[in-house]
Amino acid sequence: MKETDLIIMDLRQFLMCLSLCTAFALSKPTEKKDRVHHEPQLSDKIHNDAQSFDYDHDAFLGAEEAKTFDQLTPEESKERLGKIVSKIDGDKDGFVTVDELKDWIKFAQKRWIYEDVERQWKGHDLNEDGLVSWEEYKNATYGYVLDDPDPDDGFNYKQMMVRDERRFKMADKDGDLIATKEEFTAFLHPEEYDYMKDIVVQETMEDIDKNADGFIDLEEYIGDMYSHDGNTDEPEWVKTEREQFVEFRDKNRDGKMDKEETKDWILPSDYDHAEAEARHLVYESDQNKDGKLTKEEIVDKYDLFVGSQATDFGEALVRHDEF
Repeated sequence: MKETDLIIMDLRQFLMCLSLCTAFALSKPTEKKDRVHHEPQLSDKIHNDAQSFDYDHDAFLGAEEAKTFDQLTPEESKERLGKIVSKIDGDKDGFVTVDELKDWIKFAQKRWIYEDVERQWKGHDLNEDGLVSWEEYKNATYGYVLDDPDPDDGFNYKQMMVRDERRFKMADKDGDLIATKEEFTAFLHPEEYDYMKDIVVQETMEDIDKNADGFIDLEEYIGDMYSHDGNTDEPEWVKTEREQFVEFRDKNRDGKMDKEETKDWILPSDYDHAEAEARHLVYESDQNKDGKLTKEEIVDKYDLFVGSQATDFGEALVRHDEF
């Protein structure tokens, strides 16, 4: 096999999994496809400060980063925490507000997104000018396959490119067809940005709306997540989804979901775990009760925020009683 053939093969595989919103995978007959974008839980630990601060550590740092602090001495933890506080204080006024802390927690929880963007950025910023133009992205992503009018796997890459271009233009706020890193992040992960939510809804509807009438009816809704594959007996979860469609998805009871109903389905307004945790951390650490934190107040409660080798169960209980 030629080297160019291998490159094309690898590229096609990459394209198929480029984005959950762009690529489309067939479900097995009894598997449920989930298109709903939920805010992830801040931690899989139980939030009980009387036992440990593990939940708070995961929320503040992200689960993987929290593990690294567990290996540090208290002095090292305090030093690293102080540097983090400087990053959290966005307006550099010497205080950390609930909003600044909430933004940091959301960043920590979605660090994998930024790491993904960094990986893809290197492969698409071809002229290394710190920007990615649509032409750069198109050439890096589709350059080889567009030369093949009849791909072996039958995938319509030209149609996919048109869809990507539309999303790129939506992410590109100033309309110059050149993306900053933030705009490129919005392009790759549109569900994370309010101004991109319409394109998430549009792409979802295009995937599911097989008769192209601009709506999602009950059979299209079920057909997207379940294939009968010759089996006349539906699993219980499919029957439940039919009920969900009738009772909750189709709010105006016209037998189909329009754009707004689809948006309510796939982009629900979840409870803001990050804001709740930010308020909790401020409440527990705000010594003078002015509603905001200084670096000193945060570092004084370092075991609540980041932990260290010293923050075992017994010490956590002692410190909790001190609150």
